[in-house]
Amino acid sequence: MYIKVKTTPGAKKESIAKKSENHFVIHVKEKAERNRANKKVVELIANHFRVPISRVRIVNGHRHPSKLLSIEES
Repeated sequence: MYIKVKTTPGAKKESIAKKSENHFVIHVKEKAERNRANKKVVELIANHFRVPISRVRIVNGHRHPSKLLSIEES
């Protein structure tokens, strides 16, 4: 399954909001340095869908606020 994510790194509070079936808006506290914000986004999506972190990966948008993520379902 693919989902689109709009991220905001360096936010004061972490949050995840579902805009539609496959579109989310995520705010993370980590700054966009050394891949920290991306790792936190993957972690939050894995927790939301209740899958291991290893099943979530960023397909497109590693250095951009808009990202495409892939979630392997069992």
